[in-house]
Amino acid sequence: MTVDTSARLAALRALMRERGINAYIVPSEDQHASEYLAECDERRAFISGFSGSAGTAVVTTDSAYLFTDGRYFLQAEQQLDSNWTLMKQGLPDVPTWQELISKQLPKTDIVGIDPELISQTDAQSFTTTPFTYGSNLVDAVWGSARPSRPTRPLLVLDTRYAGEPHPAKLARVRAELERIDAAALVVTMLDEAAWLFNLRGADIAYNPAVFFAYAVVTPDRAVLFLDPTQATPDVSTHLGPEVDVRPYAGFYGYLTGLAAELPILIGDHASLAVARALGGPDRVAVARSPVADLKSIKNPTEIAGFRASHTRDGAALARFFSWLEDALSNGEVVTESGAADRLEAFRSELEGFRGLSFTTISATGPNGAIVHYAPDPEDCAVVSRDAVYLCDSGGQFLDGTTDVTRTWHFGTPTDEERRAFTRVLQGHIAIDTAVFPNGTTGYIIDTWARRALWKDGLDYRHGTGHGVGHFLNVHEGPQGIGTRIAANATPLKAGMTLSNEPGYYADGRFGIRIENVVVVREAETPNNFGGKGFLRFERLTMCPIHRKLVDANLLAPDERAWLDAYHAEVLEKVGPLLGNDARARAWLERECAPL
Repeated sequence: MTVDTSARLAALRALMRERGINAYIVPSEDQHASEYLAECDERRAFISGFSGSAGTAVVTTDSAYLFTDGRYFLQAEQQLDSNWTLMKQGLPDVPTWQELISKQLPKTDIVGIDPELISQTDAQSFTTTPFTYGSNLVDAVWGSARPSRPTRPLLVLDTRYAGEPHPAKLARVRAELERIDAAALVVTMLDEAAWLFNLRGADIAYNPAVFFAYAVVTPDRAVLFLDPTQATPDVSTHLGPEVDVRPYAGFYGYLTGLAAELPILIGDHASLAVARALGGPDRVAVARSPVADLKSIKNPTEIAGFRASHTRDGAALARFFSWLEDALSNGEVVTESGAADRLEAFRSELEGFRGLSFTTISATGPNGAIVHYAPDPEDCAVVSRDAVYLCDSGGQFLDGTTDVTRTWHFGTPTDEERRAFTRVLQGHIAIDTAVFPNGTTGYIIDTWARRALWKDGLDYRHGTGHGVGHFLNVHEGPQGIGTRIAANATPLKAGMTLSNEPGYYADGRFGIRIENVVVVREAETPNNFGGKGFLRFERLTMCPIHRKLVDANLLAPDERAWLDAYHAEVLEKVGPLLGNDARARAWLERECAPL
């Protein structure tokens, strides 16, 4: 749905003229660099109308640009009005927003940005651009209509789910500080604060795990900055004397007093405002937060929780897909949004369910070609028996986070659809069965997922895998599998959890994606070249892969064997959880039959 942004842009440009600003940058991130935002932080969506999770708006005195990547090209084309120019990142001759600012604007232009919304790393890259930093102009345009910052109650995550008490985590962080000779670590990422202190919140919709917080860890103290209403007796008792709880609003003032202690480590996502409060870029060390690396490797309790939550999730998916197939066969009208609601209802009955891990992508026919499509309850398509249906969904559970995509056809698929689906499946199998030495990055193995598609001249414009948090962000760094070196340069390590999700999207016709969550495990190999040790993946997601869409003639014998073995595992683990649901049981047995 397109929003008329004329009045908002006019108001923003009026403020720009008042302050002598020629261009204004509106990033997609908030000061905590969280992928999902509270409504009060959806500034880029407010000014542009584009609601995708990745993108940056640049407004000049006479133009407005929206930069985003291939996952969101179709969505942006639908949501942007005529005031905006879509800049398709990754295509030839399309600059990044940084290049537009530094190379295409006149050198005398003054560029404005909120210092809490640009990272110290990005700010340092603009050495020749005259920036001005101040209060957020979009907030001024938004005015009193801007929602207030949420402060919902916190949940203490018991060690039986977390697997490690927070004092032990703090000790490991301090060991890292000692190793690199740092006086303090400033924690600005929401998921890092939640993981470090074994707390979970619900301040951001579709991410019932994080809450607004900052933290500072030194060799002898840990300070957690929360809204005072969230520091309940239960939270205080849990944190104990090891943690000093202070008001969220006092964070920047505390940093000013901390500036005398050197060196201070801030994460590479920390904002320029954080660096300035500490005395400027020369007074801080910028690197990936050690919390990110510690958090990325799941302990045995967390891995066991992933297995359990994904198996339970498989039962909800079996109930949902069997219901949907039955409803469409009986001629019922089911909208994309209605299907998503029904799936959430099935998930909500599961043990430990805390909410969705992201907005469900429930897409029929051409909507499936929009990689991050979200159906509008007021205006969305009816699921068709005669079109490909793509469903990407996930849940947050006390013991894990799920993220699964399945592609179905409830009628008769075309040869083109079956061939494309099978090529995607072959890429999925290639990643699932990969064995690779320690030190291998996701950038190295990404091409394995695309090889079969490339044989047919096909491809997809998103990464093959992202890290997955434990009852935390469904998209977690630093691990990943993809074509961008910078985002996928971290060596994969035993205990990391990732998605495996190759796809193919025929613009305006259909979309295909097959996604499982996997955990990196040590592999037993006949040899051990160089003494490196080897790794493999263990799949966690338990949901059938649609056999009707498989062209068995394209599969090699080992690929056919993989599919049959996977389905046997799904039936064995999920079947007993379906109880007296005869429809779901019959559906599962049919979909898990040998190829």
